[in-house]
Amino acid sequence: MIGRLRGTLVSKQPPGLMIDVGGVGYELEAPLSTFYDLPAVGETVTLFTHHVVREDAQLLFAFARESERRLFRALLKVSGVGAKMALAVLSGMSADAFARCIETDDVTALTKLPGIGKKTAERLIVEMRDRLSDTDLRDALPAAAGQAPAADGDAPADPVNDAASALVALGYRQAEAAKMIRGIDTNGLSTEDIIRRALQAAAR
Repeated sequence: MIGRLRGTLVSKQPPGLMIDVGGVGYELEAPLSTFYDLPAVGETVTLFTHHVVREDAQLLFAFARESERRLFRALLKVSGVGAKMALAVLSGMSADAFARCIETDDVTALTKLPGIGKKTAERLIVEMRDRLSDTDLRDALPAAAGQAPAADGDAPADPVNDAASALVALGYRQAEAAKMIRGIDTNGLSTEDIIRRALQAAAR
């Protein structure tokens, strides 16, 4: 089982990234909360990982903090929630916001996340309520979802298209992603900033 990786960040394009560990390139998927904390390409990074072995693939999911991984694993235990949906939850709202949704039975807010319908939201509320204290949800993600990642000089040539692709990868339909991005001023923003603002706008 692969539990942690330390190496050189080779590339990052939400939700995927690659790090080089001793000459081996590991491809991983990560929530946006982890992307906000990544260093510049070429720098050293340490990530906690969750390793999934399937008949047709081996998948690695990466997290900046061990508490993030705990929350991810707790979400996977909820009936009907897979890895992609768990990443969408961690990407779409802060730990505080998620905890408030659970505590206040806010089904509406949860259904704004991609792939989560009313029944799934209700299951999340019922099954995660008892796990709130055990999984340290309030510490699992950055305290403020509005924190922007520092500029690292390796911004993609077309951050708008890359942001749209990332939103689709997170579970939004192409039309939804385009509408979310059209609703914000993208001038001068990085891919991560565009995604963050689009998600914030969608959550209102």
